[in-house]
Amino acid sequence: MTESGASPEDPWVKVEYAYSDNSLDPDDEDSDYHQEAYKESYKDRRRRAHTQAEQKRRDAIKRGYDDLQTIVPTCQQQDFSIGSQKLSKAIVLQKTIDYIQFLHKEKKKQEEEVSTLRKDVTALKIMKVNYEQIVKAHQDNPHEGEDQVSDQVKFNVFQGIMDSLFQSFNASISVTSFQELSACVFSWIEEHCKPQTLREIVIGVLHQLKNQLY
Repeated sequence: MTESGASPEDPWVKVEYAYSDNSLDPDDEDSDYHQEAYKESYKDRRRRAHTQAEQKRRDAIKRGYDDLQTIVPTCQQQDFSIGSQKLSKAIVLQKTIDYIQFLHKEKKKQEEEVSTLRKDVTALKIMKVNYEQIVKAHQDNPHEGEDQVSDQVKFNVFQGIMDSLFQSFNASISVTSFQELSACVFSWIEEHCKPQTLREIVIGVLHQLKNQLY
């Protein structure tokens, strides 16, 4: 007959004890496996996302350099120093910088030309107004200015005054020495360039010129 109480030394009891131990639980082993797999999967996803982001960055930079070579005219010109080789990024950047500086100079030059043209336009507008006023004044007084003298007459008056002054200057100035020349010049000015003397010279020249004209 079987006894109601089981001895701890019974082999079946040992087996039950073994299965009841948490360290040997099959569910715990599966849980550790899934956690490790999740960690590996997360690392792979991060690595893949980083690789994709880096590739996008490289593609964007490449497109930028390709666009520069298309836009900048000097990048399209044949450079015999490098032959048929593809332009390096450094050369593309340098050519781009040079072209931008060229555009800045051209812009400044065009701005200066525009400023000059605006000044010319302003001057022409002023001349136009002046000529319109002259034409209007002539239309209002058609006989005005008929007795106006020419520039030649003005020059003859000036020439007559200078000739008269030079005659007295030549007769009064001594060139023996520079000191004597200086003294004679001041003396001549005080004597022959007085307002009254000049007035008499001008009256004489005008009288003589009037007789020649009429």
